[in-house]
Amino acid sequence: MYLDTVVIAGIVTVLLMVAFFVGFGVFIMRDQKAHGPDVIKVEGKKADKPV
Repeated sequence: MYLDTVVIAGIVTVLLMVAFFVGFGVFIMRDQKAHGPDVIKVEGKKADKPV
């Protein structure tokens, strides 16, 4: 298969998009671990754990 600059640029673009979405997912998972349990409201009040 002949690879010219357009095909290489397309492959690089797809790989960059995949890397972006994987990084975004990792960021969301880490943020959930850091802030998830502390923002659960119990009967209108925040949880007893300090932030």
